[in-house]
Amino acid sequence: MFAVIEGIEGSGKSTLQAGLAEALRARGRNVTTTREPGGSPLGDAIRTLFLAPGPPIDSVAEAMLVNAARAQHIAALIRPALQRGEVVLCDRFVDSTLAYQGYGRGLDLRMLRSLCSLAVGTLAADVTILLDCEPNLSRHRLAERGAARDRLESENLDFYERVRGGFLTIARESTRHVVLNGSDSREALVAAALSAIEGMEAHV
Repeated sequence: MFAVIEGIEGSGKSTLQAGLAEALRARGRNVTTTREPGGSPLGDAIRTLFLAPGPPIDSVAEAMLVNAARAQHIAALIRPALQRGEVVLCDRFVDSTLAYQGYGRGLDLRMLRSLCSLAVGTLAADVTILLDCEPNLSRHRLAERGAARDRLESENLDFYERVRGGFLTIARESTRHVVLNGSDSREALVAAALSAIEGMEAHV
């Protein structure tokens, strides 16, 4: 089972991933948690470049960077874990590229899908859990963290409105997406996400 958690910054993805992994392990499942960009030494190095504040990165270069990390991530971590029969919980995947570089940056979606297809091959998420979160709530949560914001966290509200809209559009066009309210409690979100995963497994 390959489950992806999507959403804008501050939507609660990391919190949900941790709670979901704990719940699945309590049921006796072997679980691998990972994130994008990342999941391998190469991916982690690209993540540092990708998120570091500094001069603007060309939008096409941004998309190519994240997909280079993705290809290595799949080869080094995701496919081996799936072949071992584990549940893989991934914080971000292809939808983030479409939402951020497509809807957010304005790149052509067909081009981005082709680029992502080259990186992922035949791999697709069995279920994608989208944590829908208003950008103002996202900003409030980021401020509560007190940490310096990375390059993407520093984008303006208009950018995040476009990204949020992109995620919702992608979810509406799919039967493998479950949209949850990012303002719900951790317990409610974990229960809903667990139900979505178990329900999808029953139909695989």
